[in-house]
Order: sequence, then C-alpha cells, then structure tokens
Amino acid sequence: MKNIITASIAFSFKGQNLNPSITIELDSYLANGCNFPNVCQLIAKHNNFDLYSYEYEMMQAQEITYSNAQGLISEFISDGVLDMSAFETAWNENNALKKLLIIAEQHMNITDLNQHRELKKALLEAYALGKKEAELNNSTKQTTVDLF
Repeated sequence: MKNIITASIAFSFKGQNLNPSITIELDSYLANGCNFPNVCQLIAKHNNFDLYSYEYEMMQAQEITYSNAQGLISEFISDGVLDMSAFETAWNENNALKKLLIIAEQHMNITDLNQHRELKKALLEAYALGKKEAELNNSTKQTTVDLF
C-alpha cells in the first residue's frame, strides 16, 4: 500500500483565512533515497504562492498539519503532527523485510517472518550490518577520491 498524506497550513493574510494543502505520495521520495521534501515549499508551489512574498513568509510561520493518511504513515500521525523520523525508520525496515522474505522463502520455505521472530531479528541485523559496511566502504572510497 502506498503512503499518502495531505499536508496543509492554515494562516491569515490581508484579512483572509487561507488553508492551502497538497496530497503527497511519500514512497517515491524514500525509494529514491531522497530526503523528505520541504513541505511548505511544496504547498506554496502547488497553490501558486510566490516563494518570495510576504504571503509565503506568513505561511512559513505556521505549523503544517497532516491528515488523510493512507498506509504505514497513518501510524505516525497524531493530532495532525507527523513523526517523520519514526516513519522513515519503519518504512526502511518494512522495505528491508520485503527483500529478506524473498530470501527466506527461497532457502527455507518461510512465507511469514512474523512466525519466526528470531530469524526475522537475525536477518534484519545482518541486513543492517551489510548496509553499514557498504556505507563505510562508499565513504572510504569517497575520501580516497577526494584526496587525489
């Protein structure tokens, strides 16, 4: 299931109460390794606000409210506040589990890792270790390239 949310910002400008919003599908950002977008800018662009205006400044001064959540992200919104860090962690774990389940099915005929909690934990730890090693190797290569 896709992770979709509506982000909105309620504010007043020149005597008018405004509540611009945008619906965002988050999986595409996370799948491509991108950071969570600047939501205020997305809302402004989607609603034709000039990013160099007093109206935009007033909008930036207000809190973003999240609603209409679909998918895993719905577990990380409380009273309109999104815990993006916790969602990203859970999304990455779910993404890893999908890949690890394929391996468990191929080698052990296991179709549900939740029924094998110790194996699930071991596979996730191995996945995290491999990911960490890969990141260290990439940063070492980057440092070596930067020196020359």
